[in-house]
Amino acid sequence: MTDTVRVRPLADGDWDAVVALERDAYTGLGLSEGRAALESRAAASPDTCFVVDVGARTAGYLLALPYPPHRYPDLTRAEETATAFPPGNLHLHDIVVTPGLRRRGLARHLLHHLTGTARTRGDERISLVAVGGTERFWSTRGFVAEPGVVPDGAYGGEAVYMSKPVPAHPSLSPPASPHPTPPPFLREVS
Repeated sequence: MTDTVRVRPLADGDWDAVVALERDAYTGLGLSEGRAALESRAAASPDTCFVVDVGARTAGYLLALPYPPHRYPDLTRAEETATAFPPGNLHLHDIVVTPGLRRRGLARHLLHHLTGTARTRGDERISLVAVGGTERFWSTRGFVAEPGVVPDGAYGGEAVYMSKPVPAHPSLSPPASPHPTPPPFLREVS
């Protein structure tokens, strides 16, 4: 990949690309939320939502928002922007990389940026809901499963709530598996 890779805040002009990426990744699992729900999640915490560009192309995105431990967004409704949870746990709701650019480290760039953001905010943990059989992928990145948190069917089959501590320093992040097989999509699951 010779183009410049850049992680930046999600902007209004990114929504068509984000909605298309989300739809393509989650419709087959019955988990696509639609534009209004996605925009509501980003509006609830704009400082924790990002896109990754490769050259001039939007190659992926990440939506995260503060949520208390063991809680997560309801896929059946939009986020209430008035809900303000204090720092402590940053929930990685959604991360998707375009199919043609997977296995090139773009998700790693987004996760690294999110971890730095969580550290700056004073969060102690990052949580997610692994969907579509992605639990192994997330465990290689230091996330630990917490069975029983997500009710059956809330995020499709095989949904597992997972979390990990935010390392105090970037060098303390657990090493990734040398050859992890990325899932076709990465939804924390939100």
